[in-house]
Amino acid sequence: MPVDVLLGLQWGDEGKGKVVDYLAPNYDLVARFQGGPNAGHTLNIDGKKFVLHTIPSGIFNSGCQNLIGNGVVIDPVTFQKEIEGLKEVGVDAHKTLFISRKAHLILPSHRALDAASEAHKGNSKIGSTLKGIGPAYMDKTGRNGLRVGDIENKNFKDKYNQLLEKHYQLLKQYNYVHDIPSMEKDFFAGVECIKSFLLVDGEYFINDLLNKNKNILAEGAQGSMLDIDFGTYPFVTSSTTLTAGACTGLGISPNHIRNVFGITKAYCTRVGSGPFPTELNNEEGELMRKQGNEFGSTTGRPRRCGWMDMPALRYVIMLNGVTHLIITKADVLKVFDEIKVCDSYNRDGKTSEGIPYDLCNIEVQPVYDTMEGWDEGIEKIKDAKEIAGGLKKYIAYVEQKSGVKVALLSTGPGRDQLIVLDKNLSR
Repeated sequence: MPVDVLLGLQWGDEGKGKVVDYLAPNYDLVARFQGGPNAGHTLNIDGKKFVLHTIPSGIFNSGCQNLIGNGVVIDPVTFQKEIEGLKEVGVDAHKTLFISRKAHLILPSHRALDAASEAHKGNSKIGSTLKGIGPAYMDKTGRNGLRVGDIENKNFKDKYNQLLEKHYQLLKQYNYVHDIPSMEKDFFAGVECIKSFLLVDGEYFINDLLNKNKNILAEGAQGSMLDIDFGTYPFVTSSTTLTAGACTGLGISPNHIRNVFGITKAYCTRVGSGPFPTELNNEEGELMRKQGNEFGSTTGRPRRCGWMDMPALRYVIMLNGVTHLIITKADVLKVFDEIKVCDSYNRDGKTSEGIPYDLCNIEVQPVYDTMEGWDEGIEKIKDAKEIAGGLKKYIAYVEQKSGVKVALLSTGPGRDQLIVLDKNLSR
């Protein structure tokens, strides 16, 4: 069977967790393929809020297996806390969660290096979540990293100490004060927690399921505009957040990819530094933030808010090969009488519908289309036939400008507040 991919089309926080949770019953396996605990996939189930940082969002569906792929970097401390949180609500992840041996580990010293590097940048800081993600990926590409499979070996502690010594030397160069030894107790307890799960050679595991005609959903983290190659560099994450990352992050060939579900909010948000052409530094932006409760699920930081950016959306649709568009948080915009969408940029007096090479240092002015808003009854809509007025026109506009049909529409935070526009997605 083919693999379907689900990923974010903005700068993260698009609502991927909720959509994966909805789609999971259609799949035999949900697999995370990149990122680490800087991700925060939020799910609202039976009135309770759950935030997953490392574990795939299919974990709440008992009939679905879950895989943490080789492209993920795992912080054992964060992982153990997630497992304990799941236990508190009666979910035993040991029954359905598998971990790739080739996934890399985040050490306490990676977190210290992350903080030291960010402090050293001063006003040029990227806005890191300080979770150790970047330094862990640097060790991976530098061929120094520790992988999950290493914890099964007797010399794991020796490998750990060897890498730690390298990190100590780097921290001396930063002149950064740290207390790594105080963090190691929780780290090694987390390692033992990981050991209690079934560790697999992920590439063989997932391809064996494909050969058995199992349905697989690859779950991305962060967002496409944070991709290490094609995002707003250098204000990006350290992994490939695009559809291509599902292949390298799970060990599957490109010809297995079928549907690509791309998720976008009805507006845009961003956490941390970096360019944001449609950002609203005014009362509208503050209202959007308040109405959407736009605070990072991982960091708690207030998110920057602005109108939808069609040049950016078309760009990532092209890069990902999006086949199904999913719009979330449409309910947030109910407080606006008029809705704006950036259809192009004005750059040096010329109109451009593309993303410039260096959006960080090239100033662009958004050119907006304006349309009517929609009323507060949106949360009560249960069927696509009930969509009317401004909301219906908005969806038609997005479809026409993006070239992709909208398959799902989220009208609230609840698990059941999803309207199916593509009948093929009905459960």
